[in-house]
Amino acid sequence: TAGRTTLSGEGLQHQDGHSHLLASAIPNLVSYDPAYAFELAVIIQDGIHRMHELDEDVFYYITVGNENYKQPAIPNTENVREGIIKGFYKYRESPTNTPARLNLFGSGALLNEVLKAQELLANEYDVSADVWSVTSYTELHRDALACERWNMLHPDEEPQIPYIRKMLGDQPIPVVATSDYVKSIAGSLSQWMPGTLVSLGTDGYGRSESRQRLRDFFEVDSRYVTVA
Repeated sequence: TAGRTTLSGEGLQHQDGHSHLLASAIPNLVSYDPAYAFELAVIIQDGIHRMHELDEDVFYYITVGNENYKQPAIPNTENVREGIIKGFYKYRESPTNTPARLNLFGSGALLNEVLKAQELLANEYDVSADVWSVTSYTELHRDALACERWNMLHPDEEPQIPYIRKMLGDQPIPVVATSDYVKSIAGSLSQWMPGTLVSLGTDGYGRSESRQRLRDFFEVDSRYVTVA
């Protein structure tokens, strides 16, 4: 079960905004919040490989929802499968090329709200925004910490670069990150962002309502992404 606004008709017991934060504290727990079926397939395949072929001492936590929406084919672009496993990849480039630029992060079912915001920004405000699907903030955070530790202990070696920084580059382009979980999950990556980070999430208590009203209440729908 997934998120404070994703499930419908399930009641408060499943409207969870904190489980990925709790999962991040367990060292051998690998957690993912996929948006699409192809992401889920890649993650499960990797999990079977690691747990049953390599016999690694890890286990997986994967959040999925019950919302009906179109399931696209896996993009035929570079680094998609690697990015899904490492924690994020560029899902859709901006349809425009204007001086005002930013990166939009989306996770789980809220990736669709982020894609709507991309269109709003391009059509109404002349803002070019690339959309990235973030499958795991925890894996990105662990990779960044591992690079930081290695660099501290090997000052005479070539510095390692966190995957998120490697993919985003050094241009100080702002990031707006939207998930169905508490803001601090995305906020954990702020020190490795080349530009400013604005995190939208579902802090507070869960509520029983329609998806549309919940996303308005927690300020995570396409309008709030555009405003941010």
